[in-house]
Amino acid sequence: MIRRHPGALILGLMALSVATLMVALVSGSADISVQQTWQALQGDAPGNIRALIVELRLPRSLSAFAVGGLLAVAGVMMQVLLRNPLAEPYILGSSGGAAVAALLGMMLGWGAAMVDLAAFAGAMSAMVLVFSIAQGTGSWTPARLLLTGVVLAAGFSAATTLLLALSPDQNLRGMLFWLMGDLSFAYRPGRLLWLLAAITFGGMVAARHLNVLARGDTQAAIVGLPVSSFRFAIFAATALATAISVTAVGVIGFIGLVVPHLIRLVAGSDHRIVLPASALAGGTLLVIADTLARTVLAPRQLPVGALTAALGVPLFLILMSRSRTGQ
Repeated sequence: MIRRHPGALILGLMALSVATLMVALVSGSADISVQQTWQALQGDAPGNIRALIVELRLPRSLSAFAVGGLLAVAGVMMQVLLRNPLAEPYILGSSGGAAVAALLGMMLGWGAAMVDLAAFAGAMSAMVLVFSIAQGTGSWTPARLLLTGVVLAAGFSAATTLLLALSPDQNLRGMLFWLMGDLSFAYRPGRLLWLLAAITFGGMVAARHLNVLARGDTQAAIVGLPVSSFRFAIFAATALATAISVTAVGVIGFIGLVVPHLIRLVAGSDHRIVLPASALAGGTLLVIADTLARTVLAPRQLPVGALTAALGVPLFLILMSRSRTGQ
């Protein structure tokens, strides 16, 4: 039914996104009603309530939505680029490079801004290194790029483990939360939302090319698509989205791998639908996970990355079983 009416899927996901954002604004250790939340958004609430909603919960929720959307869209593009259903945004070592750089910054006692800068530089450097090694002196192939990324990711993982073992005990909790995803300091959603809108819109404009490239390089070349330059554009967009996401909230796995598959199970493989639907679904999933992470055991916070898997795995298995039943 949804495959025949993709507009219904997009509208449904938009409504679900708005609903989850509202729940996120209402939920927390401080009891605030929907009416008070709405008044705060309009600027009519008392100062303490307005500060809590507008300055704390709203930026954090919007950051969660933007990061979830970016990871989902990056996952869609990475699966097209590598033509591998197991591809996800971190598969080319970006998370490992960011983790090594960020943990080094934490060990050296750097401030939050310097740690963020180090994480961004580490993520981008890792992606450039993977691309440079995979390309060598000639053209690169998806298999060569994937193999290079997996090997370097293993090296970054070993370096991360070594840094954790050598770190002082007082730094370990912050490091572990960063590695499992932490939105406690994600209060600048502006650039994340603009980047999500730009990459999603650009992907929708190039959706026909993505559909062709997903069928293979030969098919793309036959219809006149500049394969090498288009693949590099996909790689650059994915690298930027992943690096910005890791810099903002640390490493949050699972979303970029499973959300694209969930959307394809429901809506088919046309990227004109898959890209915006993945952006909305990924953002919604991370908002739900973050809301649970800060409310289930409030005032303690749970690692949001663990909750994204706890929410997404059962949903994916249910949809997969229904898909097999319907065949």
